[in-house]
Amino acid sequence: MSKLPADCWNEIFEYLEDNIHTLYSCILVNRLWCEVSVRILWRNDWNYTTSIFSTLIACLPNESKEILSKNEITILTPTLKPPTFNYASFCKVLSVNRIYYNIERLLKNQQNILLQNLKNYTLIVVQEVLQMFMKEISSLRSLTFTSVPYITFSLYPGAKDCLKNLSELRCCSNISTELFYQLSQTCYNIQSLTIEFKRIISNGIADIISVQRSLKQFDMILYDDYSMANIIFSLMSKVPKTLIKLGIYSSVYCTPSLSFIANFSNLQELELSFDLEEFFVDFEKLQYVIFSQLQVLKIWDAFPSDGLLIKFLENNGKNLKEIYIGEIEDCNDNSLNLAISKFCPMLTKLSTGIKNNELETLKIIFNSCKYLESIKIWCGGKFLSEKQALEMTVKYSQNINELILYHKFTIQFNLLPEELESFFINWTNRVPQKSLSLVIITYDEKDSLVKNDENIEIINKYIKLGVIKKFKVTDFEEEEYNI
Repeated sequence: MSKLPADCWNEIFEYLEDNIHTLYSCILVNRLWCEVSVRILWRNDWNYTTSIFSTLIACLPNESKEILSKNEITILTPTLKPPTFNYASFCKVLSVNRIYYNIERLLKNQQNILLQNLKNYTLIVVQEVLQMFMKEISSLRSLTFTSVPYITFSLYPGAKDCLKNLSELRCCSNISTELFYQLSQTCYNIQSLTIEFKRIISNGIADIISVQRSLKQFDMILYDDYSMANIIFSLMSKVPKTLIKLGIYSSVYCTPSLSFIANFSNLQELELSFDLEEFFVDFEKLQYVIFSQLQVLKIWDAFPSDGLLIKFLENNGKNLKEIYIGEIEDCNDNSLNLAISKFCPMLTKLSTGIKNNELETLKIIFNSCKYLESIKIWCGGKFLSEKQALEMTVKYSQNINELILYHKFTIQFNLLPEELESFFINWTNRVPQKSLSLVIITYDEKDSLVKNDENIEIINKYIKLGVIKKFKVTDFEEEEYNI
C-alpha cells in the first residue's frame, strides 16, 4: 500500500475533504501523507484554525513582517524556522470576511491592544495576508467579500492571475464601484454569483454581471426594507439568459416583480424564500410560463396562494425531480400535495408537510410518484407521528431508499420498540429488497425514537444485517438535510 503512486493517494484523500480531524491525523503518518493532507486542509479557509493563522503570519514575506514591526504588531508564530510548505499557495476557497475576523481574534488573544487601535492593526495585517494570497495563489476558485471596508485586494501584485479563473463570487451590493470595476476587468468566467443587496447598491454591480460568459447560478439576498425593485429589475436584464439556477431570498417587502424569471427559459433549479405570500409579486404571470428543463423547485417559507403554484406545477411538474415546499415556516396545503402527486410523476426527492389526518394523500403520492427515492416526512404536532410515517412508507412506497424524519414539533406518541421492529421486519420482506438510509432531524434527541435504548439496539441490529445502510441523528444546522 505504501507503494501507491501519489496520484492515487490524492484521489483517496479527496474523500476526507470534510473530515478535518482525520486530515490532521494523516499529516503525522509520513511525508507523502503529510504533503497530500496539507494541500487539502489548506484549500478552504473554513478549515483554518487559530494556529493556522499563526502559521500564515510566519509565511509572510520579509517586507510584510517589517511593516508589522514598524506598526508595533507582534504575533507569535508556531516556530522560528521557515515554513515547511508554501501554505498560502494551496488556498482555493477564500473569504475576506473570515480572514478579517480570525485575524482580529488572533490579535485580541495575543496582544494587549486598545479597542480603538484594534481595527487599524487588523486592517494592516489583513492587507499583508491578502497581498500574500494574491501573489501565491495561482488560481483561486471561490471568493467571498461582503462587509469589510478599505480592502482593495484586486489591485495587489498577482491579483489578476489569481482571480482570472474565479468560478464563485459572493459579495455585497455596497462594496466600492472601483472594486467591482477591477473585478470586471479580470473575472469573466464566474459560474456562481451571489449578491447580498443592502441599502446602498454600487453602480459597479452591472459591470461584473454584464461581462460574465459562463454564469450558471445567480442568487440574490434582499435585506433592506425599501424600494429597490426597479434597480434589481434593471440588473437582472444583464444576467445571461443561459442561467440554469436562480435563487431569491427575502424577509422584507422589497421584492421586485418576479415576472423577470420568465426570461430564463433554461432554468433547471428555482429557489424562492419569502416570509409572506404577499412577497410573490406578479407570480400569477409565471404560472403559465413553461420551463421545459426545470428539475428542482424549492420554496422554503410561504408559497403563492389562490392555486397559482398548482397551476405552475401543472405546466412545469412533469420534469421535476426534486420539490421542497414550506419547510421553514411549516406551511402545508393538501390540495398542493395532491397536485404534486398528479403533475410531478418523475420526482425522486420530496419534502412537504402531510397532516396526521391526510394519510390518504401520502398514499396517493407514493402510488403516483413511482420513482421517489428520498422523502422528508414532517413529524409531530399536526403532522404525522413516527409510527404513521414508518407504516405508510413501508406499506406504499416503491423505490424509497432514504427516509428523513423531520421533527420540528413535539411528538405526542412515542414510537415503541415493537413498532420499530415491525417496521424493519416488513422492510426486510419487501420485494425487491433495498437497504435503507434513516435520518432523524431533531432539536432534541429525547423527542424522537432514538430516546429509547431498546430502539437503538434494534437499529444497531439491522445495521449489522445490512438492512440499514446509513443511520444518522442530526440537527437543523446540517446543510445536507436542511437549507
